[in-house]
Amino acid sequence: MAGDDNGGRLGAEFFTPGTSSFTEFLAAHRPELLSTRRILPDGVRAAPDRVPHGTTVLALAFRDGVLIAGDRRATMGNLIAQRDLEKVHPADDHTAVAFAGTVGLALDMVKLYQVELAHFEKIEGTAMTLNAKARRLAGMIRQNLGQAMQGLAVVPLLTGYDASAPEGERGRIFSFDVAGGLYEKRDFHAEGSGSPYARGALKKLFRKGMDRRAAALAALQALWDAADDDSATGGPDINRRIFPIVSVITEDGFERLPEPETAELSREMAEQRSARPDGPTAAP
Repeated sequence: MAGDDNGGRLGAEFFTPGTSSFTEFLAAHRPELLSTRRILPDGVRAAPDRVPHGTTVLALAFRDGVLIAGDRRATMGNLIAQRDLEKVHPADDHTAVAFAGTVGLALDMVKLYQVELAHFEKIEGTAMTLNAKARRLAGMIRQNLGQAMQGLAVVPLLTGYDASAPEGERGRIFSFDVAGGLYEKRDFHAEGSGSPYARGALKKLFRKGMDRRAAALAALQALWDAADDDSATGGPDINRRIFPIVSVITEDGFERLPEPETAELSREMAEQRSARPDGPTAAP
């Protein structure tokens, strides 16, 4: 962002006291760099079969924190645009964001959100609270409302470990609507085209106090059910060795489950499904 007329030196805007929000700084000085800036003329809508869309992501609380997971498929209309898309990303050490919706804008929004949190911590000398992080992401989504109304919606799912919350409630989940509405969810939630089926699966499989392995299996089972009924959601692709992304956030921070672990759990689930295609029943 250094001005071309300054010989590569930082411009005066970098030395002027102002907001600790990086997005507000960009909006004031270089709005063209914002991914939430409208990219289509007024009255024009994006063709739904020309823009890749991500589909199903989910989260659930477990004994040590919160788990967040997503399938890997992106679609353009009835076509599979990508089989190995990564929809789950760390936002900082104790926060993660996953997305459904327009892939290009979503990836830019995730990157901007990561910078937003890091910038705030550098300027203020302390990290945002989890509630503040959720509100800041809601504001960024609200800035994208014009594009959402043109068919380029981004719907994130935010999770975090809140050390200030009571014991057993430190894994928290936040969902959003396209207008930036913010909603905290209890226990579990899912977003995207396969979310009704994923939520239905989690409703029968979730139980409080699950360990990490049980939570990961529940997430994978839910994504399998979503893929079973929603063509835009991709289940584990064992032949291509493409598996859902599963990550956890605990007191120790963000951790993506290693692929061998996810692969082992996916194969175990596939064997169970070969005997019972409709999946496990609710625990008594």
